Order: sequence, then C-alpha cells, then structure tokens
Amino acid sequence: MYLPFHDIEFEARVWVYQANRNLTDHEVGTLTETLKAALEGWEAHGEALTASGKVFLNRFVVIAVDESKELPSGCSIDKSVHWLQEVGPRLGVDFFDRSLAYIDDRGHLQTVPVSGIKNAVATEEISPDTTVFDNTVATKAQWMSRWKIRADHSWLKRYFKVETPDK
Repeated sequence: MYLPFHDIEFEARVWVYQANRNLTDHEVGTLTETLKAALEGWEAHGEALTASGKVFLNRFVVIAVDESKELPSGCSIDKSVHWLQEVGPRLGVDFFDRSLAYIDDRGHLQTVPVSGIKNAVATEEISPDTTVFDNTVATKAQWMSRWKIRADHSWLKRYFKVETPDK
C-alpha cells in the first residue's frame, strides 16, 4: 500500500539512493509515478507493504517502509533495488552513486568522489560548516534530523584540524 511520504511513520525504515546527476522536473515526475505504481503493489511473502517513495532535491530517491505493519523480506528489498536498476538506464541515470553530496557556498548541490574528499577539504571546497548528506540514515526520523548535517558533525570530522587553545 502506497502512502504519501509525509504520512509514513517516523519509525519507517528508509533507503536513500543518490543519482549521479540532477534530474529534470520531467524525469522527477516520471520517476515519482513509476515509484508510486511499484510501491502500491510492493509485497513481502504475499503481504502488502505500507511504503512510500519520493524524490528530493531532484537528486535523491528515498524509499520508506513501515515495518510495524509488515517486515520487508530480502527479496522485497532486492525488488526495490531492481526498480531503480531498471529505470536508471532509461533515464540515463545511475541511482547508486557513492560520491559525497554537499551544498556549496552558493547553495548548489555538488558531489565529490570519495577519493577526492581529502583534497576538497584541503582546498576548502568542503569546510567544517559545509552541509553534507548522510545517505546511511536508517529511519524517516533519522532522515529528518540528520540526513543533512554539518561536515564536522559527520564522519568527515576526521579531516578537520581541531584547534586547541594554548595553555
């Protein structure tokens, strides 16, 4: 059973998929309709899953399932991955991009490959107060509270020098 994203429970399990480029508004519309249809019939062991999916910032697909009603199975989770593997090539998009996404100082969404993060910090492309995206959040509540986070409050904190006052 499909629910609008704002109606899914805070404890719902989420998966965040990052596209390797910004989606056009038309592509977002196509993807939204595709997700809605797929999620409407999403099942685990013959039982309907209460689920939602939404595209955010024309770059991220968030799929959520209310596990309090029915737990997704490994096969049903695999099926959700296959939806994006199928629609991605049709749109010319890779929804499994593992680059670090962040908001630059002009307010634009940017990405840097993991191998380039150290350099991006060194050149101050990414600073401690840069907003980065944590796509490892596990629930809607976590997504709401820490999907967008300061770089120095994320796993990137190890790249920033901590200034200690002289004694």
